Amino acid sequence: MDTRHRLLEAAGRTFAERGFEHATVREICRRAKANVASVNYHFRGKKGLYADVLTYGAQQAVNAFPPDLGLGARPTAEAQLHAFVYSFLCRFLDAGQRTGWYTALCAREMVEPTAALNGVVHRIIRPLAERLEVIVRLLLSPRASAEEVRRCALSIVGQCLLYHHSRHVLERLYGPQRYPNAEIKRLADHITRFSLAALRAQRTTKERVSQ
Repeated sequence: MDTRHRLLEAAGRTFAERGFEHATVREICRRAKANVASVNYHFRGKKGLYADVLTYGAQQAVNAFPPDLGLGARPTAEAQLHAFVYSFLCRFLDAGQRTGWYTALCAREMVEPTAALNGVVHRIIRPLAERLEVIVRLLLSPRASAEEVRRCALSIVGQCLLYHHSRHVLERLYGPQRYPNAEIKRLADHITRFSLAALRAQRTTKERVSQ
């Protein structure tokens, strides 16, 4: 790997372990086998490195598990929702992905957000959110308001995030939480079925009211 790539990988692991404040450029460069001056050269300092690491990790996760994962030609809205949910879960729960440090770094960023979050939202999260809203609108109603669509989409996302962000609570409630691929698939099936039932019920209620 070239120096820039080695720095991104080393910084991702270090920031995930220690957080932005406690991670040092010297340790990152030691791990990357790079000169300390290379951080300023490639990223204009520690803050620039952190911002690029956050975006890099998010993009690598999406590249590994794209939202259309496994979809064939002309998929139904139901199939699109399942693919979105399954890929979302894989990004956070699949222990085998190369940038596994991203999930820990992302969890830190959710608790203590930095200015770097703006770039990730703009480049990675917003396009995914818009894609999910399109799917939800197909399942809900073409006449559904933007607020209705957004709330339903966020409810789906919340179900997915629970299994990672609340993992320590779940383990204290139900014991060790392990997520091999078969279990991730079962979770995706459940969340999709649950969400489809809710969307259909809401659509039916809305149609009755409008009659």
